[in-house]
Amino acid sequence: MRYRWSVPILLGLAVYAAGAHAGDPGAGRKKAIQCQTCHGLDGLSRIPEAPNLAGQPEIYLRKALTDYKTGARRNEMMSVVAPSLSEADIDDLASYFSSIRIEVTPP
Repeated sequence: MRYRWSVPILLGLAVYAAGAHAGDPGAGRKKAIQCQTCHGLDGLSRIPEAPNLAGQPEIYLRKALTDYKTGARRNEMMSVVAPSLSEADIDDLASYFSSIRIEVTPP
C-alpha cells in the first residue's frame, strides 16, 4: 500500500517532532549537577563505565532516560537516578547534553 502525504501534513509533522519535547538547556545544565560524577558537567564521562553524553542526539538521550525511568533499559546507577526524573527533567537534560558541541581532531 502506498501513502501519499501532502506538503502541509509533512510540514506539520516536522514542526511537531522538532518542538514536541523542546527542553530548556539552561535548566538542564542546572539539573546535570547530579550527573557530573559519572558523566561530567560537560558531558564527557569521568569513569570508563559511563558513556559520554555531550553532543548525543536529543531524541536518543530522551529515549534512553525515559527507558531507564520505566525500567525498559537497565543500569545499576541509572535505575536509582532515573525514576525520580520528571518528563520536564528528561527534556531539559536531553536538550542540555545534546547542545554541547564537541570537536574531534585527528592525532
